[in-house]
Amino acid sequence: MNDQVDKQAQADELYAEAHYWHVNTGNETIHAKRMPGRFRNLKWGAAAVWLVFFLGPYLRWGDRQAVLFDIPDRQFHIFGITILPQDVWMLSLVLLFFAILLAVITSIAGRVFCGYFCFQTVWTDIFTWIEEKLEGAPQKRRKLDEAPWNFTKIRIKVIKHTLWILIGALTGISFTLWFGDAFEMWQGYFTLNAGAMAWGSVAVFTFFTYLFAGHMREQVCFWLCPYARIQGVMYDQETILPAYDFNRGEPRGKLKKGHIEQGKGDCIDCGQCVAVCPTGIDIRHGQQEGCITCSLCLDACDSVMDKVGRPQGLIRYASMDELEGKPALKMFQRPRVLVYLTILTLALAGIIYGLFNLSGIEVKVLHERQPLYVQQSDGSIQNKYSVKILNKTVQDQQIRLVVEGLPGLSVSGGEGSITAGKGRITSYTVFVRVPRENLKAESTPITFRIQAEGDEELTSTYTSMFIGPRR
Repeated sequence: MNDQVDKQAQADELYAEAHYWHVNTGNETIHAKRMPGRFRNLKWGAAAVWLVFFLGPYLRWGDRQAVLFDIPDRQFHIFGITILPQDVWMLSLVLLFFAILLAVITSIAGRVFCGYFCFQTVWTDIFTWIEEKLEGAPQKRRKLDEAPWNFTKIRIKVIKHTLWILIGALTGISFTLWFGDAFEMWQGYFTLNAGAMAWGSVAVFTFFTYLFAGHMREQVCFWLCPYARIQGVMYDQETILPAYDFNRGEPRGKLKKGHIEQGKGDCIDCGQCVAVCPTGIDIRHGQQEGCITCSLCLDACDSVMDKVGRPQGLIRYASMDELEGKPALKMFQRPRVLVYLTILTLALAGIIYGLFNLSGIEVKVLHERQPLYVQQSDGSIQNKYSVKILNKTVQDQQIRLVVEGLPGLSVSGGEGSITAGKGRITSYTVFVRVPRENLKAESTPITFRIQAEGDEELTSTYTSMFIGPRR
């Protein structure tokens, strides 16, 4: 009977908590209040990372753009490194690394990426900052939205939406600059000679930046972002999140004559934590889908606690175990984090290995299967090979081919200097002959080694087999 009573009490508590959860389904516009504080400053500092998106295409490396994703020539240039489609395994490791890094951060500190680095959050913050500068504080913005249309309202709205569209257009143009020379692309835009793909990309980015950051805002986080749907499986009782200390704050009491009512908690029910929330939730009702871990509610609450003479931290970064008074596990004692970190380390090791072993040229050798070998009139054994040379550099290379591994070996078809075209695979047919008396086994490994003329660092080797008659 007692167990049933406890379960019913827990169910009633969960129902009461869920009753207070609020998810805006688009029927209202969230006008969040802006308050200064350390987390607001941190948010602006994190958003500054996106300056790389806008300024990166103008960085030069020698006679070309430092970072260039050359789709027509199927080449990715990242400073001094050129990555071709054959190195796609490295791209896979990079994507795996960032996916697991996101999982690690989420399991430790919640949706930090959403709150500080996500392009939707950052662009929305910039758009609402412009809105506040033109229309005023939240209450003034609401009044302006409800006011009848007049010259003043039209002027403000036109300026605001024009600035939003210009930011969207700049976003689209900056995106395209990563896929072509930035200065040549700008010349194409100014002279209206840019390609259809470029104009189309700019139009798409302009429209969706204006729509998502200017109008949908938190609705993108609620309904479109897949990360918001999977974040729950990454949380546990040890995840550190912005949390309301209900033990200290409850029961809430209004501030009267500069003092909190006797017998009440530290929360004075001022609502500032809700007023600053960009998604409009009340953090005091527990963790909710709308919380993007931006921590602006911490700034708001701390400022109020300072004014009423109470210690800061009523809303703070804390785990559920901490709030419930349970001993906290260290980060490296949590199995989930250990698994994520192991995968993260392996992916990073693979990326580092690939970068340090990424040669400017590569050679692959295919042995002719029909026939496996041919006996010549002088008794020697000949094998046929297709030698494929991949030149990842930005210029044609003159290559020397050397085949080693058997005494008396001779090569035809690849002697002298051969040319490997820049950024592509060049194939040559090579015949290798060996006197029959020098063959000691049915198959013997031989090595194909290529060396670029004038650059000793451009070299690659491949081991194949030389097939002869059975002994």
